[in-house]
Amino acid sequence: MTQSPDIETELETRLLRYTAIDSQSDEDSPSQPSTAIQLDMARLLVAELSALGASDVHLTDYGAVLATIPGTSTGPRIGFVAHMDTAPAFAASGVKPVVHRRYNGGAISFADAPGLVLSPEVSPYLGTKIGHDIITASGTTLLGADDKAGVAILMALAGQLLAQPGLARPDLAHPTIRIAFTPDEEIGRGVDPRLPTDLGVDFAYTLDGGAVGEIEYESFSADGAVVKITGVSTHPGTAKGKMVNAATLAGRLIAFLPQATLTPEVTEGREGFIHLHDIRGGAAEAELRFILRDFELDGLAQKADVLRSACAALQVAEPRAAIQLEIRPQYRNMRYWLEKDMTPVDLARAACRAEGIEPVSVPIRGGTDGSRLTEMGVPCPNVFTGMQEIHGPLEWISVQDMAQSLRVCLRLVQEAARA
Repeated sequence: MTQSPDIETELETRLLRYTAIDSQSDEDSPSQPSTAIQLDMARLLVAELSALGASDVHLTDYGAVLATIPGTSTGPRIGFVAHMDTAPAFAASGVKPVVHRRYNGGAISFADAPGLVLSPEVSPYLGTKIGHDIITASGTTLLGADDKAGVAILMALAGQLLAQPGLARPDLAHPTIRIAFTPDEEIGRGVDPRLPTDLGVDFAYTLDGGAVGEIEYESFSADGAVVKITGVSTHPGTAKGKMVNAATLAGRLIAFLPQATLTPEVTEGREGFIHLHDIRGGAAEAELRFILRDFELDGLAQKADVLRSACAALQVAEPRAAIQLEIRPQYRNMRYWLEKDMTPVDLARAACRAEGIEPVSVPIRGGTDGSRLTEMGVPCPNVFTGMQEIHGPLEWISVQDMAQSLRVCLRLVQEAARA
């Protein structure tokens, strides 16, 4: 496929521009989107899409940016989705992206964190990118390639397609395409109930994946859990026989859980986990927040039972405390729906092969907006962008990997036009 010789420059420029914008989401916020700063990113994308000549460009009242690329051929209506927010798991304000030209295979250092090192020993995939242009942050923040790499790729895709009015480029004939940029994906609130109807497609793809060639159609099933412990507070000087320390009980609850077998640190592949990701409070009250993950629903239910049993044991051990557990569904394994009709997966795989890339489908040890969209009736597998070591200061991406993703997306829409 022919492609503009400066497409890598465009992708790099877009990613640098987007990652410098603070758009971190906040799971404690009840607003929609959860942070007003995400709207800064949204308004920029509305302006850029409008300047490119996209149709129906607008910002919804739930914080998503929607746009249409009119078709130049028949075929299914296809959606492409990327999320604008960055993860609240690590610092994301004041991101200073750094480009490491023509990576030489050695260790990468960070200007703002001299003790931090990125190397193939830490991130083996990096060792396969010798000669690539690698983008990182400066060491004190995450980069935000998750998912601003996806945003950059979709904006470049729009630019490639909209720059060819009519059929001036027959090699880019494509059906109608819908683009969605969502907020709050990182906190599990990226898919508003109105989005499937507003998107209005036969199927879609999230651009939110990792290594080149990954076409993912299986994700974790996920629940969130909150444990609230209410103790008995009194002055510590006269506390004997009276005080029930909620913080101490929180520590006991953690000790009750199977740390050696069911935490993220000791699981991989198809193994699920119970992850304590936040703890707060003191002697009077404490709150623990968990995420429960498994690829199968019975495994997810078993992990909920483990947490219930631990809470029950803690309550028996200290009846003067109040132990409350709430478990809420988050998303479900998209394989349950996609395996019934693999058309969008097969199309993406064919696009990879047409570009000389062997597709790989591995279960996502996480979830995407596609997990919820698929559950809500819009089949939506996930396509690679190149992002690596996400949600932390070692996050990095290859510009050339992003270009590979763009080529696959361009090929995909062509394949759809011929289907």
